[in-house]
Amino acid sequence: MSKRQIPSLTALRSFEAAARHQSFRRAAEELGITQSAVSHQIAALEDALKVALFRRVSRGMVLTDAGAQFYPYLRDGFDRIAQGAALVSRAELGGDLTVQLYITVAMRWMIPRLHFFQARHPDILVRFHTRDFHWEFDPSFADIGMISTVKPDNPELHYTHLFDARLTPICTPGIAQAGMGLRQPADLVNHAMLEVYTAVEDWHHWLDAAGVPQLKGRSAAKYDTYLLAIEAAIDGQGIALVPHFLAAPDIKSGRLVQPFAIDVPQPARWYLTCLKERAEEPRIRRFREWLVDLVAEDPVIVGQKSPIAAQ
Repeated sequence: MSKRQIPSLTALRSFEAAARHQSFRRAAEELGITQSAVSHQIAALEDALKVALFRRVSRGMVLTDAGAQFYPYLRDGFDRIAQGAALVSRAELGGDLTVQLYITVAMRWMIPRLHFFQARHPDILVRFHTRDFHWEFDPSFADIGMISTVKPDNPELHYTHLFDARLTPICTPGIAQAGMGLRQPADLVNHAMLEVYTAVEDWHHWLDAAGVPQLKGRSAAKYDTYLLAIEAAIDGQGIALVPHFLAAPDIKSGRLVQPFAIDVPQPARWYLTCLKERAEEPRIRRFREWLVDLVAEDPVIVGQKSPIAAQ
């Protein structure tokens, strides 16, 4: 195997920081060295590569075509190094396990059940890393993630299918009363339809199944999470459409009801995912096994279908 021809790592760090910030001064501040040192390091790198990476303009320095071509390779390389360092550091934290979750899932489903895992595995300290919007699993921040996705096709990740959720409309008992005019899906025309704008396809699927596709696009208030849509429904602001398992506690308590006995499959499916090379790490494997068993026995998941489910 031929020897790799790699320029000075110090010079590469200076170039990457300067290219990212588009500033020698800010690169120097980040690296804790002088601006002159950054300039010297980049000059040395240009000499080694025999190509100019920056050119001076009236307001500072900008990347040349060669610099712009080189920068993404360095950025990705340093990102991978940082990711590897984070993995090694976490491995030395003993029993820590960071789980990436949607904030709605954390608050309305996982937190009330986590004590079962802690009782079974008291040596593992679970940390939650929550996100609001649709996201891909980020292994630089978490060991494992519970995600909802239509395409589990990242070749670097290991996926374990957990369950398929069903979408159900929810509202307060007062809104659902016959006197309020909510006897059939067509009556939604007289009510506010609360939409999660990161999942706009939800209402489209349900309205098609309910036979009222003409109501598409009638949503009133829009929210970025199911959590906020559920809270708005509890507050009596309209009818929300959410995965049943997230609203189950409020349906059980009577704070919310399902005005129509129609539900539909959520387009995305729910998975537990992690990097392929970490799938059999003891902490990750134990959490995965516990979660798979929990889902198989959880009545909220197993019994989530409405009396009449749209096919």
